[in-house]
Amino acid sequence: MAPTQTQSRTTTDTARALLDARYGADEAPAGVLLTETIAGLLNHRSVRAFSARPLPEGVIETLAAAAQSAPSSSNLQVFSVVAVEKPETKARLAEIAGGQKHVAEAPLVLVWLADLARLEEIGRRAGAPTDALAFLETLFVGLIDAALAAQNALVALESLGLGGVFIGALRNRPEEAAQLLGLPPNVLAVFGLCVGYPDPDRPAQVKPRLSQRLVVHRERYDASLPQDALDAYETALKAFQEDQNMPVVGWAGTALNRVRGAQSLSGRDRMRAALTALGFGLR
Repeated sequence: MAPTQTQSRTTTDTARALLDARYGADEAPAGVLLTETIAGLLNHRSVRAFSARPLPEGVIETLAAAAQSAPSSSNLQVFSVVAVEKPETKARLAEIAGGQKHVAEAPLVLVWLADLARLEEIGRRAGAPTDALAFLETLFVGLIDAALAAQNALVALESLGLGGVFIGALRNRPEEAAQLLGLPPNVLAVFGLCVGYPDPDRPAQVKPRLSQRLVVHRERYDASLPQDALDAYETALKAFQEDQNMPVVGWAGTALNRVRGAQSLSGRDRMRAALTALGFGLR
């Protein structure tokens, strides 16, 4: 049955509201196709405030199934995940992540791993060489596998009415994260994912993103970097920050501070040394 005019208008209005929130009204793209799945993606927001409501039975298994349904290069499946629920372990993870209290408060933290140890052990049992595990490319595959799997899990948990936020700061002190979680050599904690029901008294909002004019290229890369699109994003992000009672600092200055030098990487400037200590070859 074809959609009615009223249904079409409602869909258009919904799409416009979602896109305005994601990009700011001046930069929201036109003609975006909308489905329930796409609407859920556009409505994503990072949740850092969780209610005391317990998680449903089977949530870890459900999120793992969604994660394992993500693509994997050559079907190597070189990722794993550690589900952390014990308060003392979450508190230690929060400390490693620079004192982010939502890591301790979330009922569940999923730590996503680039895991080359599994294939190494399978090769040992088979008496087969696994020399390619020592190359940087294979670590890239593990990092990408973990990221794709985790994003699938995030989409799945949001469809269940849960909220989440990724925690990249676990890489600040990767050796300590490995020791806490009992990781063998050739396994890296790439990031965490806090999971829980959003606290209705502390709601999160959709954070604006860069204009598609700055991100989407057609056929060839366009390096013109239109200033008006950058200015529009500064305006949209500052409005978001003000609405969320955050420091109104915009984007460009903050982003440039984050990449100004080794001192701005919160300890991650020594990642090569940490990976070597964790057993990765990096050839």
